[in-house]
Amino acid sequence: MAEGELLHWRIGDVPIVRIPDKEVALNCEWLVAEFTPATVRRERSWLYPASATADGLMRLSFHSMLVESQGLKIVIDTCLGNDKPRPAPIWDPAIEWDLRKGPYLDHLAAAGFTRESIDLVVLTHLHGDHIGWNTMLEGGRWVPTFPNARYLIVREEWDFWSQMSDNEHFRVPLHDSLQPVIDAGLVDWVKPDHRINSEVFYEHTPGHTPGHVAVAVESRGQRAVTTGDLIHHPVQCAYPEWNCLFDTDTAQAAKTRRGFLGRAADDHSLVFGTHFAAPSAGHVVRHETAFRYVL
Repeated sequence: MAEGELLHWRIGDVPIVRIPDKEVALNCEWLVAEFTPATVRRERSWLYPASATADGLMRLSFHSMLVESQGLKIVIDTCLGNDKPRPAPIWDPAIEWDLRKGPYLDHLAAAGFTRESIDLVVLTHLHGDHIGWNTMLEGGRWVPTFPNARYLIVREEWDFWSQMSDNEHFRVPLHDSLQPVIDAGLVDWVKPDHRINSEVFYEHTPGHTPGHVAVAVESRGQRAVTTGDLIHHPVQCAYPEWNCLFDTDTAQAAKTRRGFLGRAADDHSLVFGTHFAAPSAGHVVRHETAFRYVL
């Protein structure tokens, strides 16, 4: 599947399109300690080829989901962004994170949307790889990428990360990707159970961060949910207890993840994994004492 390929779904009356920013294949022990090539090879029968390479690297994706509901065009998470230096030495240089020039806006246009047409930007949480395209560099200044949108930010999430001014890894993304939209008066502060309309709403999924949310879509008896970082890779379906090294509350994160997976398996939700490689959409099924993810 080509990296820039646009993928489309419909949940009842709600069309959804995946807007890609970047896909990589990496050794991901820096993300979850158990994400080793040996782990991947052990689970190769169901991870390969969509979620892993033959030699045990994990496939990860950075993408937005664009949802159209009741007249609203809604972007869920805004990925990496361009031109933004990131003090994140854990990233493999092949990602070209520093001052990258990715084609995200070209993909948005190819899907039939202009920056100006977006009504809402929904952020599952405030890590730098989920807020990057909130802003873009224009005339030497960071300006809102979606100038006519309201940016929905969970107040609890902002209150937590805005205290991290001594940590450059968090301070820099907040400065270049959040503060400009706050200064422009485009932010609506919401609660983690916020409901956008009768079809699109938040589900509080804490653990990775305090105000982390998943975003659910329900229409005509069908259901889909975008995970954010409550789960990073399909292999965690088989091992829900494996926590991300960036989880702020590991016990809560594991509890949230197992509960989410159980509900998704029981209600047959279409699960959009925010970092799952293309096609990034599948179903959770029960397997032995845990789960698997099937496309």
